[in-house]
Amino acid sequence: MNGAFHIAAIGLDAQQRALDTIANNISNVNTPAFKRSEIRFSEMLASRADPATASADLGAGSLSSAGVVAETAFMLDESGKLESTGRAYDLAIAGRGFIEVMGPGGETLLWRGGGLKVGEDGLLATVKGLPLKAAITVPDDATTIEIGSDGIVRAQVGEAEAVEIGQIMLVKADDPSVLQRLDGGFYRVDEGARLVDAQPGEDGAGLLVQGAIEGSNVELTAEMVQLMMVQRAYAANAQIVQAADQLMGIANGLRR
Repeated sequence: MNGAFHIAAIGLDAQQRALDTIANNISNVNTPAFKRSEIRFSEMLASRADPATASADLGAGSLSSAGVVAETAFMLDESGKLESTGRAYDLAIAGRGFIEVMGPGGETLLWRGGGLKVGEDGLLATVKGLPLKAAITVPDDATTIEIGSDGIVRAQVGEAEAVEIGQIMLVKADDPSVLQRLDGGFYRVDEGARLVDAQPGEDGAGLLVQGAIEGSNVELTAEMVQLMMVQRAYAANAQIVQAADQLMGIANGLRR
C-alpha cells in the first residue's frame, strides 16, 4: 500500500513541475525574445538482482524502475516572430545566434537582442547598461547609427558619410543545456561549455535586423492544450492517493 503513495507522490511532483513550466511560458507570452521551456521526463533505471533471474545470470543484474527524472529544456531553435519598431536602437537576431555582452561581474553573458543605448562611457550597450563584448564606441556627436545584417555598425556625424565603428559578432550554443536563463533575456554559460563563434549570416547563426524586436516563441493555444493534459495527469495521480487512502482505511478497519 505504501508503494501506491510513493508512486502517486512521484507523479504529483513531476506534474507540478510541468505545471510551473507551462505557467511560466504563458506569463511570458508577450516578453520580447523569450524562449519557451519544456519539461522532458525520463525513467530512472537501477540495476538490482531480480529473484526471478537464474543464479547463473545474477552477475549481469537486471534493470528496474527507480523513479522519474524531469529536465527543463529551452526551445532555443524556435525563433519568435520579428516585430518591426522602426527604432534605430532596436536589434533582433533572425536565427539561432546570440550576442555576447559583459555582465556586472565581468563575466560573459549571452543576449538575444532587444533595445540598445549608448552608455556614459560611449560604448554601445543594452538598455540594462551591459556593454556589448564587441566594445563598439559611438562618437559623442553621432546623429544616427546603422547596423547592417552582417553586424557592421556605422555612425554618421552631421552631413558626413557614415563611417564603420565596429562589428557585432554572434556565437552559437550547440547544447542548450549549458545555458542558464537569467532575468532580462540574458543567459549565463556553464563553466567549460563550448561556444561557436560565427559571423552573422554564416553557420546558421542568423542575421541581425535593425529596427525590430523578436517576440516570444510561446504559442498560447499550444500551451493551453498542454496545460489541460498536465492537469488531467495531476488529477489522476491525486485519485491514486485517495484510492490508496480508502484501501488503507478499509484494511485498518478489518477485524479478525
